[in-house]
Amino acid sequence: MKAILALADGRVFYGKTLGAPGEVTGEVVFNTSLSGYQEILTDPSYCGEIVTMTYPQIGNYGINPEDVESRQPFLSGFVVKDACEFPSNFRSTMSLSAYLKENGIVGIQGIDTRALVKHIRDKGAQTGIISSLDLDPASLVEKARKAPSIVGRDLVKEVTCDKPYSWNEGTWSLEEGYAQAPEAKYKVVAYDFGIKRNILRNLVSAGCDVTVVPATTPAEEVLAMNPDGVFLSNGPGDPEPITYAQEAIRNLLGKKPIFGICLGHQLLSIALGGKTYKLKFGHRGGNQPVLREETGKVEITSQNHGFAVDTDSVKEVAVVTHINLNDDTVEGIRHKDLEAFSVQYHPEASPGPHDAQYLFKCFTDMMDKNK
Repeated sequence: MKAILALADGRVFYGKTLGAPGEVTGEVVFNTSLSGYQEILTDPSYCGEIVTMTYPQIGNYGINPEDVESRQPFLSGFVVKDACEFPSNFRSTMSLSAYLKENGIVGIQGIDTRALVKHIRDKGAQTGIISSLDLDPASLVEKARKAPSIVGRDLVKEVTCDKPYSWNEGTWSLEEGYAQAPEAKYKVVAYDFGIKRNILRNLVSAGCDVTVVPATTPAEEVLAMNPDGVFLSNGPGDPEPITYAQEAIRNLLGKKPIFGICLGHQLLSIALGGKTYKLKFGHRGGNQPVLREETGKVEITSQNHGFAVDTDSVKEVAVVTHINLNDDTVEGIRHKDLEAFSVQYHPEASPGPHDAQYLFKCFTDMMDKNK
């Protein structure tokens, strides 16, 4: 079936349907990873977004149930140049298109993704629409212009869990699959703002007994669990409207060690009095270079975010620990006096790279210090 991708600024791309037929709107962004499309599809941080893969052929190794990062895909739509219909991998159980169709994800293939990415880099990420129902370009552009922006929306409530739950699955290996939880040394409460499962696996493998709680859980309930530390997860969209989480973090600061990743980093920064701003087209991919200030070493990192923390807004209370070498944006902070730190990127990686996995040990060391 024919399909169209139209952007709010009037640019239109023609292609074919991929996955489920239909019509969806979202912010059109791009990811530069060569692989890991299954983890990208199931990362809740993509809620509200239409994700474009820059690598030309996607789906080569199919889909398998082990590599999902959440209970379901949360992204709005998926864009590829060429979707492989006949994957080749011993772990594969279905094709990319079958998986998208099974989960009701609307996609488009056969468009010039290089031209689309260059347009987004020039003009910035913006609202778009994919449709196989309405093939009138003018109509679709108008719908895209009227669709809500990602700015100012609370997308966390669309992806967080309904009630607390325990997690006891460790990290994966080819020989043994997912590891059983080792004997726990630390009790951790993890806020689910859209948490990836591999974060939970890394916490478990680091010796943590993990309880995941909904994003709206007050600080008082967390403190009543008497954890050794609190984890602030990744999640989708704009951190500014997530005021309930900011309040909870303020009430936890100084009482328990805190570690945040991605949206958790932004929310911690706001709780400390900082400010965030929207990036032109964001950082999404597995090849972002980050400088670790205290060692002078460069880490290649996995990232997925469209907002960043303003450096000057946090410098009075926090030390900037990591810097993005592409654009000098803040990639990590540490409170000057309290036991709290965070990073903008994804040390759990899934599927990689793994340069920053040491951060989980930094968290356990902090909890050891406070026991």
